[in-house]
Amino acid sequence: MDIINILPDSVANQIAAGEVVDRPASAVKELLENAMDAGASSIQLIVKDAGRTLIQVIDNGCGMSDIDARLCFERHATSKIKKADDLFAIRTMGFRGEALASIAAVAQVELKTRLHDNELGTQVIIEGSDVKDQSPCTCSCGTSISVKNLFYNIPARRNFLKKDSIELSHIEEIFRRVALANYRTAFSFYNNGKLLYDLKPGNFAQRIAGIFGNNYNQRLYHIEEETEPVKVYGYVGKSEFVKRSRGEQYLFVNGRFIKHPGLSAAIERAYNELIPERTYPAYFVLLEVNPERLDVNIHPTKTEVRFIDEQTIFAILRAATKKALGQFSLATEIEFNPSTEIDFTPAPRDYIPSEPKVSFNPYFNPFKGSGNEERKSETRNCRSEGVSAHNEYHNFFDDKPLIINNNQQTGTQRSILENNDFSITRSSTATPINYQNRFIITTMKSGIVVIDQQRAHERILYERILAQRNSGQVAAQQLLFPVNCRFNAADSELLTEMLPELRKVGFVIEPLGQNTFVVTATPHEVDSEKVQDILEKTIDEYKSNMLQKINDKEKSICMSLARQLSVRQGTALKAEEMQQLIADLFSCQAPNISPSGRKTMFIMGEQEIAEKMK
Repeated sequence: MDIINILPDSVANQIAAGEVVDRPASAVKELLENAMDAGASSIQLIVKDAGRTLIQVIDNGCGMSDIDARLCFERHATSKIKKADDLFAIRTMGFRGEALASIAAVAQVELKTRLHDNELGTQVIIEGSDVKDQSPCTCSCGTSISVKNLFYNIPARRNFLKKDSIELSHIEEIFRRVALANYRTAFSFYNNGKLLYDLKPGNFAQRIAGIFGNNYNQRLYHIEEETEPVKVYGYVGKSEFVKRSRGEQYLFVNGRFIKHPGLSAAIERAYNELIPERTYPAYFVLLEVNPERLDVNIHPTKTEVRFIDEQTIFAILRAATKKALGQFSLATEIEFNPSTEIDFTPAPRDYIPSEPKVSFNPYFNPFKGSGNEERKSETRNCRSEGVSAHNEYHNFFDDKPLIINNNQQTGTQRSILENNDFSITRSSTATPINYQNRFIITTMKSGIVVIDQQRAHERILYERILAQRNSGQVAAQQLLFPVNCRFNAADSELLTEMLPELRKVGFVIEPLGQNTFVVTATPHEVDSEKVQDILEKTIDEYKSNMLQKINDKEKSICMSLARQLSVRQGTALKAEEMQQLIADLFSCQAPNISPSGRKTMFIMGEQEIAEKMK
């Protein structure tokens, strides 16, 4: 009995669609790349319901003839290659000839296209690989293709789609990749009638700013290197702006976005010893490689590639990144109105510089008493004149009690305190040591305790912020001048989702439109000059938690704020500040671990010390 059958084209196309089109973002990728291959200088992306209901791409490219408009939906129909050798000289985005056939197999598709020399265009309507109509039509030059009701004929696939916010984030990521690589092309992106992006043609730096915000002009170093195997051009992030996820890492080869662990590692290794563990730098890097020494035909989505000179390219890319990070000059920052000149105009002959002013406390007497009260008075006087006597981290320690009450501790706290007879007051004779401006070392009855100052402060702030949130008594400060913050479209959607929780911890934020928000109040500890940075990092950690399927918004936001506002490693603390931190730590519900689950301290007993001395 014969059991082997030849599949109908409609079924074969649906199987192929499973490889090429697995969600709305996949269809968006194929349509945008086709528009670029058509030589378009302006492209519009329009989606409804995160691509479920509609995906439309309109371009002003070359358009298609009547015959091509029909043939483009056939499997393996392509204008890019004619023989196998052409696979190793590809300079276009699409070439397999499967994308439109796969999309048409799982959606209702309407194509309108017109050549620039023709008066009339062509309209083709296809549903589930079945051509319903082809007829002349009036339309603009170029091509407009609408994909409606994606997966309407495969309910199981449609049911596997995520909620709209997640699917939209995937579409936006595809849009950003294509728009970054093609910065000389105008792009616009509408979702449910709302304009998310309106990108004008320009240079690479301007395109980065258009997508991620103008504040990136201070966050990136220029990278450029030209060698025989590869040309490197783009920007890498400064070490102080690293994030906890790899979201803003874009690597392109010959205009194609790629995922290549080896080359990504080349860039990240250049940051060794410059950034904390489990943080990642941003980078936007364009590579140009001879197509004959590159294989892009190893994956249906064409995001994975192989290089003949991979080790050489790795070394060049790493060296170019280290060189960029090692340059400390104004020329390394992006300039959106580029100028290579620096103003060295001498001052006029009669110019008299103003005398610098110094604020001081005329009543301070260093020989009277312990100096503690005088220091506080001086601090308050200086602050009233707008001059801070401490840095932002020290503000946390002012005017706090330094007594631990053993009768009010949790079981864990009581166990530590009772076993070590631990108490701290201002008159304590045990002076803590700030080792390498990272660890606090102090004594207990039975030994010594070593505390990680940053992790300990994170625990203190986390419980404080959480307690204020739950009690409704938030220590917020009204900003003298409201701060406008701009984000990319995806982050704006997430921030909107986070607004109720952010208000509970002291932020007052309102949307202004066009991915811009105004901040009129913040938690007490937040520096108004760092509002944008703090919100960006809070969003970044929120995204990271979503990827890890941690859906507790409350915990995510409180943890993020505690981490950002905590005293940094490398910050020198005074004896009083260390004592206060120790006291507050042992007043916490869980003093042994940071909010992220890492140890805040360890205790070395007398016997253990004696054992190590043998």
